[in-house]
Amino acid sequence: MTFTYPWFLWGLLAVVIPIAIHLFELRRPQRLVFTNVGFIREIKIVTARQRKVKQWLILLARIFFLIFLVLMFCQPFIPARKSTAVAGEVVAVVDASPSMQVLGNTDQPIFERALSEARDLPNAYAAGTRFILPGHSEKLAAGAFQTEIDKLAISGNAVSALGAVQRVKAGNDKVGQLFIFSDFQKNSFDARMLPGDSTNQVFLVPLAGKPTQNVFVDSVMLDDAFVRAGADIPLRIRLRNGGSLAAPDCQVKVFVGKRQVAAYRTTVQAQSTAVSVIRVRLEGNNIQQCRIELEDFPVTFDNTYFFTLQPSAQIKVLDISNSETANTSRVYSNEPLFDYASSSAQNSDYRRLATANLTLVQELPQVGTGLREALRANLQKGGTVVIVPPASSGGRSSYDQLFRALGLGALQWEPVPQGPPVLQDVAEPSVQNPFFREVFAGQRRQAVMPKAAPVIRWSRSTTDVLRLRGGDGYLAGFASGRGMVYLFAAPFGGGYSDFSSHALFVPVLYRLAMQSYRANQGLAYRLNQGSIAVELGKGTGAAAGESVVKLVKDSLTFIPSQRLQAGTLRFEIPPSMRAPGFYTLMRSGTPLTTLAFNFDKRESNLTSYSAAELRQLIGPNRPNVQVYEAGVGQSVAAQYKAERVGMPLWRYCLWLALASLLAEVLLLRLLGRTRRAQPAAVAA
Repeated sequence: MTFTYPWFLWGLLAVVIPIAIHLFELRRPQRLVFTNVGFIREIKIVTARQRKVKQWLILLARIFFLIFLVLMFCQPFIPARKSTAVAGEVVAVVDASPSMQVLGNTDQPIFERALSEARDLPNAYAAGTRFILPGHSEKLAAGAFQTEIDKLAISGNAVSALGAVQRVKAGNDKVGQLFIFSDFQKNSFDARMLPGDSTNQVFLVPLAGKPTQNVFVDSVMLDDAFVRAGADIPLRIRLRNGGSLAAPDCQVKVFVGKRQVAAYRTTVQAQSTAVSVIRVRLEGNNIQQCRIELEDFPVTFDNTYFFTLQPSAQIKVLDISNSETANTSRVYSNEPLFDYASSSAQNSDYRRLATANLTLVQELPQVGTGLREALRANLQKGGTVVIVPPASSGGRSSYDQLFRALGLGALQWEPVPQGPPVLQDVAEPSVQNPFFREVFAGQRRQAVMPKAAPVIRWSRSTTDVLRLRGGDGYLAGFASGRGMVYLFAAPFGGGYSDFSSHALFVPVLYRLAMQSYRANQGLAYRLNQGSIAVELGKGTGAAAGESVVKLVKDSLTFIPSQRLQAGTLRFEIPPSMRAPGFYTLMRSGTPLTTLAFNFDKRESNLTSYSAAELRQLIGPNRPNVQVYEAGVGQSVAAQYKAERVGMPLWRYCLWLALASLLAEVLLLRLLGRTRRAQPAAVAA
């Protein structure tokens, strides 16, 4: 034990005062009042021994009162076990992500426990200490710090605990001590991101929730990006259980607009997934606000998943061929799903090519430099190019340049045959191939497949669509930029293939067109996604002038940082946009589109590190990082103060001094009473 003000110990000399009073009281005579006769029967005999016991007890009470009073002013404390020689401000990072809504062992959200622990931090520091909260540029005094802590709220756009640490470190180089209050989810926490400098002391405070189940929507997928109005659309819903307990008989409801289109029940085991396929139908061409509702308790923040569906616009198809009666024109020109146009190699429409979803290059004898660069630019934007090689060998060098520009790798040309080309059978496509999903309905009989004589071969590709029976590829896809190049091994005409007259020709071209479609926006976005790009069309920006785009949800309006370029709007999600739901993108009072936002699905995975696991993860080589356990009978501030500041004892001295004073009062009232002699009745 050590004294803060040891010179107050001179006050112990005051103990002489009650001792002197005690000696004086022993020598003072005691007066006994009695009647002239009645005292013989009612007198209370007080012995000298009783008087001495009472006086000694009173003396001890007075001495203890003075001793503890003096010790209180000396402010004794037990010295800290660890040093606090770290300069700088104190930073408190409170995880405000949605996963902090999980109930703890006291049936209280662990976020509330984190706020309580952070609010007590100033009690462990001197009055002049300054505190820093992420998102606040000013250094806060104790009172202001506690006020700002009370203002914190759960946000779907909240920065992760480690992200907040990095921001604080980047904006302030005088951080001395760092407290992190979080659930430390295993899918997001990385101990390597903690400050490793010994001048920064880091205190991790894990807050664990009770073991529970938590079913959430992991993803919603369409088999094709192209959505047709009035047709059944397969919708794949993947559910995941991010809890530690199984979720039996979880009810799922699917809504399109205000209509409930599906309802079912499923069981999801802990840390497992369950995939269901339902069919929905869209009426009209407007965007539809859809949602999936789950009945899953007690974790409810992720029970609703929002997404949007909209019938797709026409697929833009550009056919570059020297033949005016190409077979592909009969496939695309009569179908309202496609916006079909054709041109020759000498008169290519490069403006249309820049916006085309699907570009077919059919048996051109030469590929010029301009066309090659236009195709490469289209692929960089995510377009799809289908190349049908020519039978002649005169332009093969130009095709080699095209293949190198598109990054197709090594391809080998076959020599031109002297006689008729030797045809090979095309192998039957696999029904498991995603390219042919729902093309072959039910059981198929043995089909007669087309034949082809390949003029080009390749050793590897990104995806194989059709192969020859000998094992070589006939139609394959190659990733290029953000798009895809599909290459046929043989021309359609000239006796090299009968594929264009086969029944497989139309569905293959349809699938190529469907897969080339690029949606203008995603089905759903995350609130913490950062930035989003939405295609609005080139005419939108010119007509709107300098008007800004706003995000509107009910009575809330947000103006994000934004940039419009070539019909694509790029904007950052405002930090104040916290709630999931549907947000309308508006400009000059006109709605442009509707976007769906959800919590990050990583927040729904509740597996987190315990205090023991954190200590093991950090290891012995990080002495500047320490783990405190919340809910062990002491607050984090009290644990820190006991280790780093010391255990103050002056409060105990105060209580003992008051107890001694109370004991003296009780002794005087209870032992100091004397009975008066009752007057005896005197006979007449």
